Amino acid sequence: MNDRNLIVHRLNSLYKIFKELEKDLNFKVIETLDEKSLINITKSLNNYLIISNKEISKINNQYIFNQLPIKVFRMIEKLNIEFLKLKFNEQSQVIIGDYTIDINARKMFSNNASLKLTEKEVNTIIYLSKINKPITINELQSKVWDYNSDLETHTVETHIYRLRKKILKSFLDNNFIISRNNGYQIKK
Repeated sequence: MNDRNLIVHRLNSLYKIFKELEKDLNFKVIETLDEKSLINITKSLNNYLIISNKEISKINNQYIFNQLPIKVFRMIEKLNIEFLKLKFNEQSQVIIGDYTIDINARKMFSNNASLKLTEKEVNTIIYLSKINKPITINELQSKVWDYNSDLETHTVETHIYRLRKKILKSFLDNNFIISRNNGYQIKK
């Protein structure tokens, strides 16, 4: 099933070329002639790329077509690369409750606030968010830190303590990571 959509905005000749090739392409081709219809179409689509000859303000996922002449197959290659970039960026964001985690940038966002995280902090939050029960310290040591559970260490507790302090300072949220008798859990 094809879920990638190429929106050709105000480039009728190019739209006709892509429409003829649509059966051989790995994306659906849509034409828009004005910004209102463009905005309406993008609201109903998840995976789209807009191709136009100039940038449209306040619209995401644009590829500006301004290098002429260009071979059609080179153009298709560039579009496929742009679709891959969009997919990569989409997969790099995880939403947990009121927060968005950007895995690539290692940042946590909520409303207008952001927080820079370490790789271990991101891994801890992602791991805790995937399981709907408290995670033991031994399990976090094993799965996130790759430590042997036989070692006596307070690494997990120290990291969780510092992470909770950072979240409290940035977001005024003292209950994002909840401490239970049998481990830690993300508030959902």
